[in-house]
Amino acid sequence: MNLAASLKAGDRRALAKAITLIESTRADHREQADALLTALMPATGGALRLGISGVPGVGKSTFIEALGCFLLEQGHRVAVLTVDPSSSVSGGAILGDKTRMEKLSMDTRAFIRPSPSSGTLGGVAEKTREAMLLCEAAGYDVVIVETVGVGQSETAVAGMTDLYLLLQLPNAGDDLQAIKKGVMELADLVVINKADLDDVAATRAQAQITSALRLLPTHAHATQRVMKVSALKADGIAPVWEALTALRAASEASGAWASKRREQSLAWMWSRIQSGLKQAFVAHPGVQAQLDATTAAVRDGRTPASAAARQLLATFRNASS
Repeated sequence: MNLAASLKAGDRRALAKAITLIESTRADHREQADALLTALMPATGGALRLGISGVPGVGKSTFIEALGCFLLEQGHRVAVLTVDPSSSVSGGAILGDKTRMEKLSMDTRAFIRPSPSSGTLGGVAEKTREAMLLCEAAGYDVVIVETVGVGQSETAVAGMTDLYLLLQLPNAGDDLQAIKKGVMELADLVVINKADLDDVAATRAQAQITSALRLLPTHAHATQRVMKVSALKADGIAPVWEALTALRAASEASGAWASKRREQSLAWMWSRIQSGLKQAFVAHPGVQAQLDATTAAVRDGRTPASAAARQLLATFRNASS
């Protein structure tokens, strides 16, 4: 049985092997990965793609395990793509989220894959989008993407998932500290975790965030909910899933669900084009011959950055034409 057939049959080892293939930087592996994804495309698209983010210490792994175990009990199959910070030495993932979701990782109905962010802005691995498609083809109907909560452009995860859930702490500070307008505008659901530690603080944070959200154009009509949970005690998980299910139903009924996915696919295409062009530019012999001297001149203040960029681009265009 080939890799595509094994993956569609639900073989977790085949899925892991396929994700390793798409993460490879080798040109021959890239061609194989493209062929695999093309063959599997008809089997993709059926899952709920859920992005989850939050600051370090908010309890993302604990929340995801509680939600994942709840979903397994409801008959779902859950895939979790956790994006770890990369080691500056080996380039590998260093947080080990899989070890923090011990119960979920031991269940054969779940699949957890940690991937190094490799410095990608927003803490989302470059091949996360492709990994989501592989998980869908393998029969997982809920795919969760957990991002590094480092404060960098969370638009990355919101731009590749159907719904975006933001985790907050009860004692997040005053309104200016707790409410980051850009992130809040992206969030479909805000969940205050660790409410069991200080319910008064959690209730206060819920009121503050709810009030602040009413000022945002995207949430002026109460399309967003702010909820309290205790992931450690699995308290409040069911209402969160009910809220997500209601948001999905409303989005599908309005046509926004399908429209969003079409736009995300086009954005993904252009993202890969930009990445490919950058790789081709840096690898170009003419550019490489000038790059060290040009960057040194910019660093030392002898050449304006704009002039250096035009010079290198001209070299690339002339040699490519």
